[in-house]
Amino acid sequence: MLDLQRRYRSAQMAHRGIDFADRIHADLQNKGVRCWFAPHNMPIGGKILDEIDAAIRLRDKLLLILSEHSIESDWVEDEVTKAFEEERKRDKIVLFPIRIDDTVMNTNEAWAAKLRANRNIGDFRSWKDHNAYTKSLARVIRDLTPRLKSS
Repeated sequence: MLDLQRRYRSAQMAHRGIDFADRIHADLQNKGVRCWFAPHNMPIGGKILDEIDAAIRLRDKLLLILSEHSIESDWVEDEVTKAFEEERKRDKIVLFPIRIDDTVMNTNEAWAAKLRANRNIGDFRSWKDHNAYTKSLARVIRDLTPRLKSS
């Protein structure tokens, strides 16, 4: 089995679906995917935007949880913009969006429209169903894990 702890640096979580974010964070950690998670890792007194900006720059991936609350958040819009900037600098995909409701698919927010037009957004709308959640989680772990190049 692939050692995710060594082969995958980290995933950073932007969230507003607290129960879901706590669950996926714990499950990723239990599978060996180290995660920076604002409620657990942001220093007390830290400047929120500066801390999130640094987290995006220093991590391999940004797992963005899209929900009604995150779509309304200016901070999440800023995080998406910073993630796109990192992708241009690194010339590789950094942003891995997942959704827990349909808001991102229906909103008129320009940044969300760009995201849905350019990215396959992981589907966790049925996250409260154990089997559906387990299947979606396995796919996220697969897609976050670096693939070994065949010779």
